[in-house]
Amino acid sequence: MSNKPTVVKCPQCGSPVEWSEKSPFRPFCSKKCQMIDFGEWASEEKAIPGAPDLSDAEGWSEES
Repeated sequence: MSNKPTVVKCPQCGSPVEWSEKSPFRPFCSKKCQMIDFGEWASEEKAIPGAPDLSDAEGWSEES
């Protein structure tokens, strides 16, 4: 069995990141990459696909 640490790619820039306490922003390589990713989610550039939210749709009511 190897004691070699797990290494993953930063989801933002692709740099190798050691999955350990040495990498506090894992899976990101840095705070910068973490914040870029957060900004993309916050501005809705990224989204998890799913059924559309129809609760605000025109003409919708609970009695329909």
